[in-house]
Amino acid sequence: MELTLSTWMMIAFIVALGLSAWKMYKFMPTKQLKDDDTTPQAQSELMDLVLNIIKGSHGELSEKELHALVTNHEDFDNEHFWRFNENKLKQLLHIHYAKNPDTKCIKDIHKKLYS
Repeated sequence: MELTLSTWMMIAFIVALGLSAWKMYKFMPTKQLKDDDTTPQAQSELMDLVLNIIKGSHGELSEKELHALVTNHEDFDNEHFWRFNENKLKQLLHIHYAKNPDTKCIKDIHKKLYS
């Protein structure tokens, strides 16, 4: 049985495809990391902390001030939420605004928490 050049090329292609698929499988994360802050539980924990800080404040906070208060709070876990920045805070606030259409700013959240 004699194999042609195109058959050898097809065999090499299939072997290379199999190796690359195996290599991709090995590098893909298969278990959740302990510092993953994108889970619903972590987002809920972070949002609860943000709401507690807003409730304990005077309500006239900017996003920058709120970020500083959150990162300096004693319940804030720096190791778990090491990726937390102002953009992540804005995303959390926009999610909260979407779930609560009667709130449009931090002051509205503060008023709603006390009503």
